[in-house]
Amino acid sequence: MSQLAGKAQASDFRRARPIGLEYSGAKPAMLPLLLALMGLLLLLSLALGSAAIPLEQIVTVLLGGEADHASWTNIVLKFRLPKTATAALAGMSLGVSGLLMQTYFRNPLAEPFVLGVSSGASLGVALVVLGSGAVGGALLAGLGLAGDLLLTVAAGAGAALSMILVLLASLRIRSGVTLLLLGLMFGYLVGALVSLLLYFALPERIQAYVNWTFGSFSGVTAAQLPILAAFTLSGLLLSASLVKPLNALLLGEEYARSLGIDLRRTRCAIILATALLVSAVTAFCGPIAFLGIAVPHLCRGLLGSSDHRLLLPGACLTGACVALCAALIAELPGNNLVLPLNVVTALLGAPVVMLVALRHLRGVE
Repeated sequence: MSQLAGKAQASDFRRARPIGLEYSGAKPAMLPLLLALMGLLLLLSLALGSAAIPLEQIVTVLLGGEADHASWTNIVLKFRLPKTATAALAGMSLGVSGLLMQTYFRNPLAEPFVLGVSSGASLGVALVVLGSGAVGGALLAGLGLAGDLLLTVAAGAGAALSMILVLLASLRIRSGVTLLLLGLMFGYLVGALVSLLLYFALPERIQAYVNWTFGSFSGVTAAQLPILAAFTLSGLLLSASLVKPLNALLLGEEYARSLGIDLRRTRCAIILATALLVSAVTAFCGPIAFLGIAVPHLCRGLLGSSDHRLLLPGACLTGACVALCAALIAELPGNNLVLPLNVVTALLGAPVVMLVALRHLRGVE
């Protein structure tokens, strides 16, 4: 009987793994390599741009010294350092949030953008930015830190509400495709509400919101960065505490319950972690697509494992690397042209999604 149970559990595990990837053995040695790659990309992000700055000058500025040109010190500390830190934090947040959702829903296409969680966060921002009108907009600008917190809390409330709706739907709907369609329809519904707000908003508010939807890591200032870091690190720490429940959920909720996992508490923790990770990134950087769905698959392929003890740090490092690459490509180093960030993330993430879908179809045939 124990052998039959073991075979049944192994079969369930194979079905529970994200579709389209084979695991030939864990590769924990990839984590140091990803960390080294992230360090290199951090330096490149600080060095490259419309004005190229030598790496030794970057290191000098970061260690508290003065660069050969005073303008280089200002460029690094006031502009490129906040942008680089924002890209790394946003990549970590979106990568881990996508991993949480794919594991919980046991669906390889689940991620905050597809399931409408990012749309809910966008609606929260739109209600504050567009619904406030001229008086509210001026008030937010004058409030400074309080205004930034208000935007982040509004985005978090919208993301949490969307996540709760998706979880309630998942309790009644077992089809992953149907759940994804509901998420997309929720996104269209939110888009309609935002369009209604745009129709009645003032022109300057409309332009500010449209620019925000393009996505950018460059809009976060040094004063705003601690808010983003606080929300992001809180979400990452909460996600790290969910390693055991997430591994158990790979085999289904019944198996997790048999191990003594409190599913209600786990569900609430996943909602809170996802809201923390998505809200601040969406509020400050815009609704960034494809990172949440592509990063977990890249991470699983690199690490060759479905163990969240490896996947969580791997998703952090992989997400940061992909986001930093996207930021470098978007700014086209050496030119003054800056591409919309969502264009670059779509070019990087869409091939990964198509590969996953094709491998899924191949496995079904």
